[in-house]
Amino acid sequence: MNSIFKRTSVRNYKADKVEDEKIEQLLKAAMAAPSAANQQPWEFYVVKDKAVLEQLSGTSPYAGCTKNAPLAIVPCYRKDGLVFGEYAEIDMSICCENILLEATELGLGSVWLGIAPDAERMRAVEEVLNIPDHLEAFAILPVGYPETETKQQDRYDAKRIHYIGA
Repeated sequence: MNSIFKRTSVRNYKADKVEDEKIEQLLKAAMAAPSAANQQPWEFYVVKDKAVLEQLSGTSPYAGCTKNAPLAIVPCYRKDGLVFGEYAEIDMSICCENILLEATELGLGSVWLGIAPDAERMRAVEEVLNIPDHLEAFAILPVGYPETETKQQDRYDAKRIHYIGA
């Protein structure tokens, strides 16, 4: 899977719109993620409105790049009716990684802007998007065509691997 070794955090985007087919493919990739007891806790807000993107950019000290993206996906998770609610954020992490990898495959760029578990940031995003009480905002994923191409760092470190047994 080459996208694992090509994915980078993209914070600068061209003004080009992202095609609806590609947005749908990102969301399909997200929902293909495994989850505890197959609980699939996710729901997604796809934000294309420039004024709302600007508001989202102020919800975290690290979210500034959102205002220049053509869109952002805000994954949220249900609080109720989950078999293993304590694993919902792990489930969400997997679905977010799937979005980032699929974005790379589609020639798009994205970056994971952490919102959860910071209650203040979560509340700020929920207020901007008028997210209902039964959902928790998890992250902001700005998406667009990268302004420039960057190479991924080689982070492999054999010293961090410990073999047990033959």
